Amino acid sequence: MASPFHIRPATEDDVNTILKLIIGLATYENEPESTVKTTPALLRENIFEKHYAHTLLAFEGTPDAPGTPLGMALYFFNYSTWTGRPGLYLEDLFVVPEARNAGIGKALFAELGKVARAKNCARLDWSVLTWNEPSIAFYEKVLGAKRMDGWMGMRLDERGIAELEKFSSRNE
Repeated sequence: MASPFHIRPATEDDVNTILKLIIGLATYENEPESTVKTTPALLRENIFEKHYAHTLLAFEGTPDAPGTPLGMALYFFNYSTWTGRPGLYLEDLFVVPEARNAGIGKALFAELGKVARAKNCARLDWSVLTWNEPSIAFYEKVLGAKRMDGWMGMRLDERGIAELEKFSSRNE
């Protein structure tokens, strides 16, 4: 039988745990830890003060006797002009390697589903690296998720965002 675990919303006291799990995710995704620019101060500010994002944490044990952190789901809300309703965007999902295949990923998605329903979200979206076949299989076969064929992710980094100013119609 699998060890008991529980999931709860993160609190400000969990900042170091969240950072540790983010670094674990970066390692899993074959990114050097130096690429993680998040700091405890940035997590505190952006998750717990400004509420730009939210985090669910999975722990070994029970709520009364929590143990080792096992995983996290970091998410935020967006808005769909097509549905006229909010959506939930899952930025990061991570389960530590030694705790995989124990139902933690499914349980994190179940909690995300509860949040999405409570907020009347029309969709729950996320991205997955194309090489991550184990996760893709889980999303499609277990969760029933559909690929977003015809869509490509796009991004501007800080420099690109700053360069948008050249297109501004306002002379400041």
